Amino acid sequence: MILPIIAYGDPVLRKVGNDLPEDYPKLKELIENMWETMYNANGVGLAAPQIGLPVRLFLVDTTPFSKDEDLSDEEKKKLDGFKKVFINAYIDEETGEEWPFSEGCLSIPDIHEDIKRKDTLTITYVDEDFKEHTETYDGLLARVIQHEYDHIEGVLFTDKLSPLKKRMLKSRLNNISKGNIRADYRMRFPNQKKGR
Repeated sequence: MILPIIAYGDPVLRKVGNDLPEDYPKLKELIENMWETMYNANGVGLAAPQIGLPVRLFLVDTTPFSKDEDLSDEEKKKLDGFKKVFINAYIDEETGEEWPFSEGCLSIPDIHEDIKRKDTLTITYVDEDFKEHTETYDGLLARVIQHEYDHIEGVLFTDKLSPLKKRMLKSRLNNISKGNIRADYRMRFPNQKKGR
């Protein structure tokens, strides 16, 4: 089932997510719905707060990035077919040089800005079967994970912009929170009642 994506300005996007228990109701169904919602919106990642749930769950499929002609063959190979669910994730370490890359967000349509992030991260999480993993990622893969991880920490990519950039985007962000925007996918805006 395709769910509406929560728009910028909704308080759920600012909440730090709670850990999911192993017996979380209908978890498999929730994950399936999140995949369907993400693909419908042409996203490469989606976090539970973006569908209104303040829990530590996000998913990533970087395959669309593997078609980018500007990337090295090695980077494309890493991105192609990378599809993962991260539950109760915690970043252990971020290292390397910070580098800028144009980021966008399904909750903040039509805004893309260069965001600096460290190149490499080590993250501990459990998968859908609640098996624990600790893994290290770098490059674009790390960036997509960092972006989705921020969502479960109540952080948006626009928070990482300079004060000047934030001021310049203020009216566009306000328009999103008021629902004065058109997206190619279902959205729910802060002043909108559920079910609309």
